[in-house]
Amino acid sequence: MADFHQEPQITTLHGLHEAFDSGHYLTRLECKLEAHAKQDHMCLLLPSLFSEIRNGDVLDRIVERIAEVRYLRSIVVALGGAPEEQQFREAQAYFGRLARPDCLVRVVWVDGPRVQGLLSELGERGIPTGQQGKGQSVWVTLGYLFARAEANTIALHDCDIVTYDRTMLGRLIEPVANPNNAFQFCKGYYARISPSERSMKGRVTRLFVTPFVDTLSRVMCNQALPELQRFFEYHRGFKYPLAGEFCFTSDLARGLNIAYDWGLEVATLSQVYDQLTRRQVAQIDLAANYEHKHQELSPDDTTKGLHRMVVDIAKFYLTYMRTHGVPLDDAYVDMLLHTYYQTALTYVRKYSYDADVNDLSYDLYQEEAAAGHFRGFLWDAWMQTKGPQEAKLIPSWNRVAYSFPLVYERLLEAVEADHVSA
Repeated sequence: MADFHQEPQITTLHGLHEAFDSGHYLTRLECKLEAHAKQDHMCLLLPSLFSEIRNGDVLDRIVERIAEVRYLRSIVVALGGAPEEQQFREAQAYFGRLARPDCLVRVVWVDGPRVQGLLSELGERGIPTGQQGKGQSVWVTLGYLFARAEANTIALHDCDIVTYDRTMLGRLIEPVANPNNAFQFCKGYYARISPSERSMKGRVTRLFVTPFVDTLSRVMCNQALPELQRFFEYHRGFKYPLAGEFCFTSDLARGLNIAYDWGLEVATLSQVYDQLTRRQVAQIDLAANYEHKHQELSPDDTTKGLHRMVVDIAKFYLTYMRTHGVPLDDAYVDMLLHTYYQTALTYVRKYSYDADVNDLSYDLYQEEAAAGHFRGFLWDAWMQTKGPQEAKLIPSWNRVAYSFPLVYERLLEAVEADHVSA
């Protein structure tokens, strides 16, 4: 059952419709979007690994649903994990079924020699372009969209969503595309319940980000740092800050620095905080439930699974605090991790009550153990953050174009040459 609760800093758009999953609702939603599309060029950006194409079923369903949509004017795939030309050609053929006379479809071969050559040239000019991964792929593909200068509204979602449907896509785009709204950024949220296991998922959000941000907000309040307190309260207002689904205007996107590690989502929220007023920011309930692939905890390896994810996210927050005047040292971070852990245990108990009343299985011991691991991961993040470290951010396309005015022309040539030659 949906609630009506609104966060103080951002607008929450709930799933209030009694027929939220019905065909009638979807029909009306898509009719509105098709009307908006007469004035607004809407683009879908899909960051996809080549392995997701080979794995089949999940991405097949996503592509089948997108092929039924009529309001999109371009679909651009940020292809990663495809160093071989044959892989790129296979991806082109795979996503080519989305093409229509009124909808441009392009696969951006991020690992290809033309794009990589341009990235190397940018590096030689002193412009950092990050490391291979989702963040870099999204950044390159946004640059291609800006080079085409057509898209007004850009939606982005992952390609591993098991429960994907057209309602999810339509709800993600409509708040920004609607000309009657002031929103320039909309973040998706949803429940994370495994139907087969009847258990809660989303451990990093539930057991790390939420209690950690709560901790930071309270600490900033106690230390009379109101601006940082408002910043963390803003982050706390998002129901699922690590969701990979969001939509924004191209004007906003041009000014965003893009993180190239697991801090991509929280870094994007922080960039939005700096760029927009709060009335221009929304979050929307996308689905009654959401399922995608799961990561292993990997407690002994900082380069894998949830361990790497927590470290990257914590590094972003710790770096943000230092760059805004908080003098971190071992004793301060030790205080943070112990305060975080006590906060997390409080949340674990609340989750157990929630699971019990909803007849879900809940392993209290494993949840507390995970929070304990995350406490240790926080210290790993601090060890990696010490010294003159900066957040792993690729400069905004506004900054890059100012330093290298021909960059859009060169990127457009590279992507189109790949498209034709293949």
